[in-house]
Amino acid sequence: MLDIRTAVRDCRAESSRAQLRVALFTGNYNCVRDGVNNTLNRLVGYLASQDIPVRIYSPTVAEPAFPPVGDLVSVPSVPIPRRREYRIGVGLPREQRMDLQAFAPTVLHVSAPDPIGFAALDFAKRHRLPVVASYHTRFETYLRYYGLGFLEPALMRHLRSFYRRCDQVLVPTEFLRSALHDLRFNDDIRIWSRGIDRSRFNPDRRDLGWRQSLGIAPDECTIAFVGRLVLEKGLDLLPAVAAGLSAREVKHRLLIVGDGPERARLQQQLPTAVFTGHLEGEALARAYASADVFLNPSVTETFGNVTLEAMASAIPVICARATGSQTLVADGVCGYLLEATQPAAFVDTLARLAGDIAVRSRLGAAGRALSAKHDWTPILAGVLANYLGAVSRRQRPHADAFAA
Repeated sequence: MLDIRTAVRDCRAESSRAQLRVALFTGNYNCVRDGVNNTLNRLVGYLASQDIPVRIYSPTVAEPAFPPVGDLVSVPSVPIPRRREYRIGVGLPREQRMDLQAFAPTVLHVSAPDPIGFAALDFAKRHRLPVVASYHTRFETYLRYYGLGFLEPALMRHLRSFYRRCDQVLVPTEFLRSALHDLRFNDDIRIWSRGIDRSRFNPDRRDLGWRQSLGIAPDECTIAFVGRLVLEKGLDLLPAVAAGLSAREVKHRLLIVGDGPERARLQQQLPTAVFTGHLEGEALARAYASADVFLNPSVTETFGNVTLEAMASAIPVICARATGSQTLVADGVCGYLLEATQPAAFVDTLARLAGDIAVRSRLGAAGRALSAKHDWTPILAGVLANYLGAVSRRQRPHADAFAA
């Protein structure tokens, strides 16, 4: 016989799903193509496939980096100094608040502790709506790259005040959940991992002809870096690694995939490196698979989508020990985790791998196998379940009275 409490719970879940309406607040939904924006666009696409109404509130630009997924409402914004490709919203003016009220969301999703996010929290408080926050960026780690480390304590207080006002916080890794618990950001912190399209990122994309067309010799170990060319990606490690390998007469070539404000400086420091500029889709998948080793020197990643893409492409990954990398990389199995402050260790490891194709093959195959755990569908379904749970907890006093 079906338990009455189970029946009530299932009925409540179906009812909540049918009524679910999600308002998403983000700083740059499609101004720049990066891991955060790719992830949020994919989430909105999944929710649409589940017939869940979603409305996105974000700054926009005249020439976006890519077409946005979903119903996007533009929020007034200004460019961020020294990083003008990114913008910061000035909050939610009356027109956007009226639009939000007309949309009548049942749950709010905030993705950044910016003025838009705080305005969303105020709206949620006034209308007694649940707020789910997703934590994408370790903003406190950025300050040291721009000579602003002295502001870190104040920023930490700001972050804590923001996330403690949310019903739950979604983070991509267990390491980050533990760190934010210790920092008292919130009592309800859950995992929202990231997925990978293994049909796109796979070793079959390897194209030695393309690699040779870039001037890379067949006997050069190709070391790929993929990402935005900005200071917080740990770019200063790249010239140090290149110099160390050259001093040992290791035949290698750096393949730099990406663009950004630091490109000109990096090209001066790495005159023999190959710079492809920004790549996406099949071209990006080919670049990963055509490399021999992947290098990620960043310690600011909360997850590291690029590392997972490299693993799916079956190449060894050499990463700075960071929050995201420690979750993805099985040290010594699919690659290695090294201290970002020790460039000599990167040189040693890369020199060893450059001369051992068999080890590279073994590590790459292991990475490909590990990437299979990151299927987007159940990961995004988990976010939907968290929305429903947040709404249900707000409604629970009435429903539990019936169940009793």
